[in-house]
Amino acid sequence: MLKEGFYSILLLIASNIFMTLAWYGHLQLSKSQRWAALPLTAIVFMSWFIALAEYALQVPANRIGSENYGGPFNLFELKVIQEVISLVVFTVFAVWVFKSGTLRWNYAVGFVFIILAIFFIFKKW
Repeated sequence: MLKEGFYSILLLIASNIFMTLAWYGHLQLSKSQRWAALPLTAIVFMSWFIALAEYALQVPANRIGSENYGGPFNLFELKVIQEVISLVVFTVFAVWVFKSGTLRWNYAVGFVFIILAIFFIFKKW
């Protein structure tokens, strides 16, 4: 079961990289005149194409990690894991890849609360 959990998390990380590119990458295209001139419909189709890769990784990640298929996580745990990975991947992209923001103290406090949510979700009471 440890192996399934590990594979599930790796696939979720890869999935979230594609998700971040699909959802927010097009906002960076405005820095290039060639890409900024594309109509919105072209941007939507381009994002859908990228999102296809996200789903191709997300669905197997959830299936492999789900306790319904021999994985270690229940549905709530899978969702919390996905949200945490999503925030971490987004933060890395926003600060270091897109260079469009700084990590401020209030964001860090919010992340601490999310970590507390993880504790409460995974704690077996």
